[in-house]
Amino acid sequence: MGLIALLPEIDKRPDAVFVMHEKSEKHIPLHQHTKGQLSYVEGGVAYVTIDRRTYVVPARHYLWIPRNVPHILRVSHSATVLRSLFFYPADDLKDDFYSRLGIYPANELLIQMINYSERWDGRHVDKKEKNFGFLVTLKDLLPDFGQEPLSLMLPITEDERLLRITRYLDQHIDKPLSLYDVSLEFNMSERSISRLFQLNMHISFLQYLKTLRVIKAIELILKTNKTLSEIAFSLGYETLGGFSNTFYKFTNLRPSDLRKKQGD
Repeated sequence: MGLIALLPEIDKRPDAVFVMHEKSEKHIPLHQHTKGQLSYVEGGVAYVTIDRRTYVVPARHYLWIPRNVPHILRVSHSATVLRSLFFYPADDLKDDFYSRLGIYPANELLIQMINYSERWDGRHVDKKEKNFGFLVTLKDLLPDFGQEPLSLMLPITEDERLLRITRYLDQHIDKPLSLYDVSLEFNMSERSISRLFQLNMHISFLQYLKTLRVIKAIELILKTNKTLSEIAFSLGYETLGGFSNTFYKFTNLRPSDLRKKQGD
């Protein structure tokens, strides 16, 4: 069974760890758990939407979703394997890590530990089993592993004017797309557009555009064989260096680093 079918099972045993490894291409609708969720993305890209914000989880990164947080999960590529462990909440108060949403690069030790848990795929593991201590250790190590969070997020809006503008940005991402150009396209002043972004999504026009481009870049790096130069120019950058510098500011990785990680 897939993750959607198994959602009701996750919380049935509150003192156990539920393990779910799945290769999927699907949209998992709004739901929540009484357990904390660790999900590692192996290949492809996953997206989690929480409180009107969509966060990007690239390959070889993992996310921690605290207990009782409603979220939507989307895996958009058939090559994506999502490896998830749902942990008992009894000791969550011992570290602030467990109460914060976070997306982090995964080191080799964590990847190997998560992969090892696949032997318990689709079931609960509790303290009656000799292997439970392994999962306890994995959870205990998460605060030490999660030192460099990735904060790549796009806010969501229901404002019709902003929806038209953001759709336009998405469809014309290969163009320079200055605030002036967009104001002419929509017959609005630059100030009005800036205020729309700030008041409705709490982000500047330029920051939204940069974030959108980095998200698109991650998708293209992980899903296509395009060269980094081709990706840069297809996203409206005039130079590979400018693209690489912006990408690094958002992700703490160079585009070449992410492509290398994909091939590891």
